Amino acid sequence: MRTRLLISFFTVMWISLLIRVFYLSVQSNTYYSTLSSHNTIKTEKIAPVRGEIHDRDGRPVAINKLGFSIKLQPHLKKKGESNELDETIDLLISYLPELNATKIRKRYIRNDSYYNHNDIRVVDFITYEKIMPVYSPLHLNDHILVIPAPKRHYPYNNLAAHIIGYVARANKKDVERDELAKLIGSTGKSGVEKYYNTYLEGLAGERKVKVSAQNEVIDVLSHSKAIENRNLTLTLDMRLQQYISERFDARAGAVVVMGINGEILAAASFPEYDLNTFVSGISSKRWKELIENIDTPFTNKLINGLYPPGSTIKTGLGLVYLSSGISQWWNVDCKGTMKLGKRNFRCWKHAGHGTTDIRKAIRESCDDYFYKGSLKVGIADMSFGLKQFGLGSKTGVDLPNEFIGTVPSREWKRKRFNQPWYIGETLNSSIGQGDFLTTPLQITQFTALMATGRLVTPHLAKKIGDEEYVPEYRDVLTPEQHKKLPIIQQAMRQVCQAKKGTAVNFMHAKIPVAGKTGTAQVIGISQEVKERINERDMKYYTRSHAWFTTYAPARNPQYIVTVLVEHGGHGGAAAGGMVSDIYNKLIELEYIKK
Repeated sequence: MRTRLLISFFTVMWISLLIRVFYLSVQSNTYYSTLSSHNTIKTEKIAPVRGEIHDRDGRPVAINKLGFSIKLQPHLKKKGESNELDETIDLLISYLPELNATKIRKRYIRNDSYYNHNDIRVVDFITYEKIMPVYSPLHLNDHILVIPAPKRHYPYNNLAAHIIGYVARANKKDVERDELAKLIGSTGKSGVEKYYNTYLEGLAGERKVKVSAQNEVIDVLSHSKAIENRNLTLTLDMRLQQYISERFDARAGAVVVMGINGEILAAASFPEYDLNTFVSGISSKRWKELIENIDTPFTNKLINGLYPPGSTIKTGLGLVYLSSGISQWWNVDCKGTMKLGKRNFRCWKHAGHGTTDIRKAIRESCDDYFYKGSLKVGIADMSFGLKQFGLGSKTGVDLPNEFIGTVPSREWKRKRFNQPWYIGETLNSSIGQGDFLTTPLQITQFTALMATGRLVTPHLAKKIGDEEYVPEYRDVLTPEQHKKLPIIQQAMRQVCQAKKGTAVNFMHAKIPVAGKTGTAQVIGISQEVKERINERDMKYYTRSHAWFTTYAPARNPQYIVTVLVEHGGHGGAAAGGMVSDIYNKLIELEYIKK
């Protein structure tokens, strides 16, 4: 009896399970298939349109050209008699023969997978003029999606290239940092395009739709617009920018024109390059030309070019001397050379400057004064003071990857090389040589401090959307330094206006200018670079770099102009005329009233 009951129980259980399985797999199939075909919800991200960039007067420097991209439906059949993928690609090529069928197919297969249910972009950009005649027949094809896709364009081509930067196709690392880059397909790679990338690219919109199993839209459940067209207004004036580019000619170097409030009116790193070559992908040939060019056009020399500052730092160092107990009347007898141990430290003027105080030392750039002053003050106070004035630190400009440079000191050398400091290095540092390295923008900020007594943060954004940029200042001078600053300013006026001033013979500005010239020795050229320099050009590339950093009007500072000419020789001779012309252009453009 028990056995019968047990067998009956198991029989009933198995029959129940079989009935349930039959119901789920057969009877319910039609129901669930129908339910699935009518209730699939698909979320689509809507790519925002990147904001435009304008100069201070509304001239567009980065805009979006109207065009279209082409996407193909995922999971198209790739084999057999009904090869949907090849048939679709053939149709595309018949209407747009300039497209490459092989590249389209490879791109499609690379992005198509069982898990991907999104349309696959196979063509990034086609101009409006080319797509409109064939838009209708392409749009009628169920496998093809033609959607608006603006392309970045730079109307000024190479002007302010290192400042504006460029947008290019997003790579894997870009997508990892920013998911929106995957949707848009591109991202800011350099300049303000990169620094303000998150703001400029906006926020994606979202569309939720109910679709059938055939991917046909049944109903729109929700729709949120993309936040886009976030425009950026720069402090640049492209009229001045173009003038400087033409005036600098074919030389290598950098120029910065900055207001005392930190607004950068113009800034250029030379040589420049055409930004538009990067938008759709630069050729390997052109890329090789850029990276192998001896004058390094791809380097933003404004913030990434590191040069010995030479005599340009003598103004700040003179202020350190005066605030460290050296009297403004203290003088040296410059005979053209100073012996220290077994080594002679020479002044640039071989005959010497004779009796020299602080004013004459800056006016005529006497090295001997700063050699002997450094022995009285010491490298610790020199290094501390110059760092206090902004050297050896980022300026804070709104550009990516700014370099900090080097202000040498005992601590720095011990940390970097694990070596002791020698007194000869103190003398070299006092004239901006040795291991001393600065960027052109640092020297501009440093000169603004000498002009106004305040350390201002350079900036390129004038308006972010409708929000005005607020200038940032720091009061880094001690009360004693504020008190002694007029002595330095007087000497800087004499550089450009007084007899024997190092720049006076090269100036023709229509307003009084104050400044400091500098010559930075080229310490060495790497073997790799030497191999790419023609023998006849080697002498040129061993010439010193020429600095000239200024402010004007001399007694009422409004603008800073700093020029660095690579291998230019003497600062005043190489840059005095250019600086004068820039100030005259500022007058012409009514930035400065005579």
